[in-house]
Amino acid sequence: MIETSARPRFGAPREPKTTVDPGRGLVAVLDFVTVSHLRASAFLVLVGLLFFLPGFFNIPPIDRDEARFAQATKQMVETGDFIDIRYQDEVRYKKPVGIYWLQATVVETAGKLGLPRAQVRIWLYRVPSLAGAIGAVLMTYWAALAFVGRRGAMIAALMLCSCILLGVEARLAKTDAFLLFTVTAAMGAMARAYLGWQRGDIDPDRSWIVPAVFWTALAGGILLKGPLILMFIALTVIPLAILDRSVAWMWRLRPLLGLPWMLLWVLPWFIAIYLRAGDTFFADSVGGDMLSKIASPMESHGAPPGLYFLLFWATFWPGAPLAAMAAPAVWRARREPGAQYLLAWLIPSWIVFELVITKLPHYVLPLYPAIAIMTAGAIERRVLSRSWLARGSAWWFAIPAIILPLVVIGAVYLTRHPIFLAWPFAAGSLIFGLFAWRLFDDNRAEASLLNGALASLFLVVAVFGVVVPTLRPVFPSVEIARELRKVVCVGPKAAAAGYHEPSLVFMTGTDTLLTDGSGAADFLLGGTCRFAIVESRSERAFASRAEAIGLRYNVAARIDGYNFSQGKPVSIAIFRSEGTQ
Repeated sequence: MIETSARPRFGAPREPKTTVDPGRGLVAVLDFVTVSHLRASAFLVLVGLLFFLPGFFNIPPIDRDEARFAQATKQMVETGDFIDIRYQDEVRYKKPVGIYWLQATVVETAGKLGLPRAQVRIWLYRVPSLAGAIGAVLMTYWAALAFVGRRGAMIAALMLCSCILLGVEARLAKTDAFLLFTVTAAMGAMARAYLGWQRGDIDPDRSWIVPAVFWTALAGGILLKGPLILMFIALTVIPLAILDRSVAWMWRLRPLLGLPWMLLWVLPWFIAIYLRAGDTFFADSVGGDMLSKIASPMESHGAPPGLYFLLFWATFWPGAPLAAMAAPAVWRARREPGAQYLLAWLIPSWIVFELVITKLPHYVLPLYPAIAIMTAGAIERRVLSRSWLARGSAWWFAIPAIILPLVVIGAVYLTRHPIFLAWPFAAGSLIFGLFAWRLFDDNRAEASLLNGALASLFLVVAVFGVVVPTLRPVFPSVEIARELRKVVCVGPKAAAAGYHEPSLVFMTGTDTLLTDGSGAADFLLGGTCRFAIVESRSERAFASRAEAIGLRYNVAARIDGYNFSQGKPVSIAIFRSEGTQ
């Protein structure tokens, strides 16, 4: 009999093996969820929760900004005064009232639903940031639909959702995640008006949805962070007006009715705070906080121009490599209306932030949706650069390879524990980062990005979900509050000397006295059920004053840790007056 098929060679497999493609299944998921807008939106909410929830509930209050915001909100809830903004006895007029109202609503609702100790659960104060981050992802999808198809919009939204910087802000009880939501909504609405005008639509959309989104988003942004959102709008409109020699498209946003609508939301509180504090709020907020950052570094956060460009490669990871590859094509298309609008959104504001002396990574976050949409457009058109920029795909593997060993080694050094639970997630991040790198070519950019997003998810779980909550020495305020909850006496009062972090006030009570070593000794002499929280550098002054006034005391506990906001180790003793249990 004549054989019709060749025999397998010795040692060869009996059947041909199917080539494993780690990106094929992920692309199939993308195919499935982009069938409809409803399915895409539900998927983005789910992905947002997966990215933002690890560590959300169990990371302690972060000094200093988060704890300050939370404490000011806590005092609003305690006093019932929702007009004035205070941190203990000091006014806190750096930002308007928007984020405090959002946080207070969540905390009061949780308390009325029966959640015990709602006012000191920091995760409740983070809920508006979580909602703002997910809202920003959905608004990026909505804004991107004006420029690209549904699939491209999904890519842009996933790029923003998986970026490291948004993951950080979603876990902090501050203004920036929700501000991103309002800015993206306003810029997406403005994009629809501009592109409709550029296309020459004779009959513009008669729906009030786009103008309503625009003016409501502006009102929300102003209540969150004052005129900053207006800066983004102005710095986008001005270059477009110069290039087109017209701003006629702005009439599509119905300013004659939209402006009164915005003022209806904004003016009541501004009038109320003016009647309460005069022009103090405006002087502190605009002059003392915003304008002073332009000329001088605030809180030691000064840096030269170019810092944001350097930080971008880490903070926008895993989208950063593709953004670099998309840059040449975007620049070639700069005269096209879509690219022109997105570049106007990005470049002027970016230049301003680079020139401002005070620099913090989150300042440029409202510009990231524009970068994500431009990158998604280049992927959709398959015009990513094939030059040396393509070598940047190695960055998908480099970031986890650099960050995760540093984080794990640092955690082991601080806690003296190997934190084994983080290792599988670290390995997963490295594996998917390697897949993203090795898979990349212009035809499979989507697959590489999706693998990069999975690498980001595993990195997020390892760092925020596992490592950071275990770093007990970095959060001494938590240990101090735990010690004070062990006391037998009713209504303990505390004074702190040398360690004045806002997280301590938030965890131990608004009436916590912030003083020096001598003041802590005087406080302890004032009665029973009192505790002096004294950092080692203030102990000599405390002991000297205690001896002078005849104070008898003993040590309730000693906590050794690390004050990361000051960058130095601390040793904190909790003293109690004799007889206090």
